[in-house]
Amino acid sequence: MRILALCGSLRAASHNAALLRATARLAPDGIEVICDHGIGDLPLFNPDQEASDPMPVAALRRRIIAADALIIASPEYAHGVSGVMKNALDWMVGCEAFVNKPVALFNASPRAVHAQAALREILVTMSAQLVDAASIGVPLLGAKLDEDGIVGHPEMAASLVTALHALRQAVRPETVSAAAQLDAR
Repeated sequence: MRILALCGSLRAASHNAALLRATARLAPDGIEVICDHGIGDLPLFNPDQEASDPMPVAALRRRIIAADALIIASPEYAHGVSGVMKNALDWMVGCEAFVNKPVALFNASPRAVHAQAALREILVTMSAQLVDAASIGVPLLGAKLDEDGIVGHPEMAASLVTALHALRQAVRPETVSAAAQLDAR
């Protein structure tokens, strides 16, 4: 099973990015987590450009469609979703990439309640299948843990692995990507 991980922060030292990279490292056999780095390349959303399907937008859409599930980790800015994440989601509204796609929301800061609520609303509107059992908060803010520290932290690592198993349970076997099926053989 292939999971695409989208980070709503472009910051080099992002807690959300570290959380997603740690999750990829902790993925059990049969689950591959691919950290996507393309949302920073998207042009600003402009409905007048939707029909021209800019290359970075088309590429992201293909990666989302090819994934069996998604993990989204995004910081909260001014009580909302980060601009880069909102921009990426705006580009995907006009297509069916998120329809019935299992999605887990990871939260690296217990204070980011407004962004999580906004992400939930956006994704429900886009007909994503939010997987509550796989959506977790990992209190990284102030913990002074980098990617290695997250991987080495017994409770955090266990909660990430548990979330991955819950996300795998939400994926219908008939929708598992052809590439993942080949890998399993």
